[in-house]
Amino acid sequence: MEDGTSMFPSHTGGTCVEVTDACRLRDLLDRIGDKWSLLVVELLGEGTRRFTELKRDIDGISQRMLTRTLRYLERDGLVRRTVHPVVPPRVDYDLTPMGASLLQAIAPLVGWTRAHRDEITAARAAYDTRETEGGSTVASP
Repeated sequence: MEDGTSMFPSHTGGTCVEVTDACRLRDLLDRIGDKWSLLVVELLGEGTRRFTELKRDIDGISQRMLTRTLRYLERDGLVRRTVHPVVPPRVDYDLTPMGASLLQAIAPLVGWTRAHRDEITAARAAYDTRETEGGSTVASP
């Protein structure tokens, strides 16, 4: 096996050489910490949603990426997918109890982000202005 190649299937196509607790932890953090997963979990925390509702409410996500994200979250036991036997077929998504516990864990992060998003936007604009003017205070590597 090539150096840096994972010996087990993972979300990220990881680089663990052997299966260790740290490797499993990194794989899980990579999955639940990506921007789409956090947004899906947050939205499902408000209640059951259909695919089209999630797609509409998550700005910038493609249909393919939303499908992949929901499948990963379902596979990990965080999201439940319910297919209703009606015509046309109706599929609902909601959080499992474990997914709800993840929502409780990320709620402070989401709240912090909401509280500071204007400040962060201003800081980014100031930084970009400094960079454009060539007055960077950060040393280049």
